[in-house]
Amino acid sequence: MAARDWNPLRRVLALPNESRTKTVMVAFLVSALCAALVSGATVVLRPIQTANRAAEEQARIAALVDDIPGMADLLQESGGTLSTVVVNLENGRAAQDVTPANLEATLADPGNWTTLGAGQDIAGLGRRPDYAQIYLLRDGDSVSLVLLPLSGQGYGGRIDAILALREDMNTIAGVAITGHSETPGLGGRIEERAWQAAFPGTELRDDSGETRFRVAQGPASGMHEVDGITGATRTGRAVTQMVRFWLGPEGYGPLLDAIARGEF
Repeated sequence: MAARDWNPLRRVLALPNESRTKTVMVAFLVSALCAALVSGATVVLRPIQTANRAAEEQARIAALVDDIPGMADLLQESGGTLSTVVVNLENGRAAQDVTPANLEATLADPGNWTTLGAGQDIAGLGRRPDYAQIYLLRDGDSVSLVLLPLSGQGYGGRIDAILALREDMNTIAGVAITGHSETPGLGGRIEERAWQAAFPGTELRDDSGETRFRVAQGPASGMHEVDGITGATRTGRAVTQMVRFWLGPEGYGPLLDAIARGEF
């Protein structure tokens, strides 16, 4: 009599192919092997994925900088590198559980948006996200430059922009209009770099802290104004209201106050 094979794997494989036990066991073994391979690949690839996300983020920041007239030269002079952080707009602090990687998923939840009242909604948004991704340049422990995404309702549709502020959080370092639907040749001229180049040096608030920034209806007449665009009064007003909203208490106001106090 042949000796009994005590190896369980060989005993299973020796069963007829139509055996239910063999089918179930082989399927289980294949599944376990695949799970082990997937888990191993996840561990091996995680550092690569992290590095790729970091590279993508730096490329995004570089693209933003390129869109803002004079910003690349400003960063080169400072010798610094922009970093990114997600802020909670309610308290002006860095978000605890929301990162650039999961921000989009977070904002897909309607519960992470705030409905704006008629007196608050000067930018015509209807509602405001509770979290926003911003870009910072630090000089030691202090913030020397901040880039803030803005949005508002223009004459032809939504306007998107990036506003850069210097370390006093009151002086504009630059602006870039990143998206709009304004009338070509009129309000659409807000995308021209020549118009955007007039923003650096403009101050948002006066000595009393009152917000004075505006796009003038004609040539700028003071340190708080930028030149208007002929025939585009509504677009200029929309840009004014967009900046005022986002720099106010319902937008980045709490964040700017925290930065000015050296608490961010």
